[in-house]
Amino acid sequence: MTDATRRRPSLFARRSWPETSRISGILRKETVGGALLLVGALLALIWSNSPWSDGYQAVRDFRVGPAALHLDLTLGTWAADGLLAIFFFVAGLELKREFVAGDLRDPLRAAVPVSAAVGGVAVPAILYVVIAGAEAPRGWAIPTATDIAFALAVLAVVGRFLPSALRTFLLTLAVVDDLLAIMIIAVFYTADLAVLPLLGALVPLAVFGLLVQRRVRSWWLLLPLAAATWVLVHESGVHATVAGVLLAFTVPVVRSAAAGGPDAGPGLAEHFEHRFRPISAGVAVPVFAFLSAGVTVGGLAGLATALSDKVAVGIVVGLVVGKPIGIVGATWLVSRFTRAQLDQGLKWVDVLGLSLLGGIGFTVSLLIGELAFGLGSDRDDHVKVAVLAGSLLSALLATVILRSRSRLYRRVHEEETADVDHDGVPDVYDAAPQDPSRQ
Repeated sequence: MTDATRRRPSLFARRSWPETSRISGILRKETVGGALLLVGALLALIWSNSPWSDGYQAVRDFRVGPAALHLDLTLGTWAADGLLAIFFFVAGLELKREFVAGDLRDPLRAAVPVSAAVGGVAVPAILYVVIAGAEAPRGWAIPTATDIAFALAVLAVVGRFLPSALRTFLLTLAVVDDLLAIMIIAVFYTADLAVLPLLGALVPLAVFGLLVQRRVRSWWLLLPLAAATWVLVHESGVHATVAGVLLAFTVPVVRSAAAGGPDAGPGLAEHFEHRFRPISAGVAVPVFAFLSAGVTVGGLAGLATALSDKVAVGIVVGLVVGKPIGIVGATWLVSRFTRAQLDQGLKWVDVLGLSLLGGIGFTVSLLIGELAFGLGSDRDDHVKVAVLAGSLLSALLATVILRSRSRLYRRVHEEETADVDHDGVPDVYDAAPQDPSRQ
């Protein structure tokens, strides 16, 4: 092997131990959240297809909230606009942390998951437009999202020995995907924009940002400011979940000595993430799944009717075909331009299996479907069937591929967890410093 070959950057190489350990903790929480999400979705499907389906509709459409503030919303809307704002707040914290203090502050490392996320958004949208765009163009963004909780729940069953670098790639891909989704929602799914409330939202947002920069943690100060920002963004016509990302981006990731501490250290982002991730994964997403996944299928005939709709076909093809093509294609292009090689032992079939998990679109796909066609409409029901069918098919295909590679994954897992010297750090991370140019 020549020196030039040795210096070639590597795709999906092992990260630093602190980063790997931190992300492993995040993945454990998201896996539990994914299991709860599946339970919520299953309960919604059972109830909405039972003789008591009217009760499900009544619960979902029950209104609560102050009418004076235009917040007399249904429970389904509260889940989509309110609870998912918490989900996007946590996603925003993680994204900022990755690019400010994580391994992805290195542009070469960041290029792979960011490019893969962009490809995984663009190709499904194009396929949808080709198949169903003329009939229902507003639905183009539905198959672009990746549900990290759902994907990790599947991964926990079929790929629990997956190398840490691949798990990290999937998490980062999904977080960038979420940011792209919220940008799409803000730009393309804002029907009537009210400028004054939007400008007004900048006031509590700025005060919130000033307080967190000074490391203020008092909930009685921060929560009312966050709520005011959310209300004003909601009133402006921009989808209220955008407020969650805006608030997250004001939270400092790293504390400098000038900010009030003797040494640089973690900012409030890590503290908020520990507090709110369990709420997001354990409450917000499962409740949204329960209130959004309920669709009356109507047996095999109803299923066939739903899946014969061009919109449904476009969504299924976008998730099952578009996502893998976009993710694998973008990753391959990065490897070509940077002359990077897959890390030792990995093959492109591993990237394909992971990209199929990226085709599990649930939470954000259902949200965009509601924005595109209206909650409870016939076409929205077709969207739900298509999202469920596409996600299930993607999960099954990913299972086949990842299971076929389980022997390799098990061997890598044993290497990554061996700790002969019992110092609490696996030996592979004690060996030699990581090459910063490695992906």
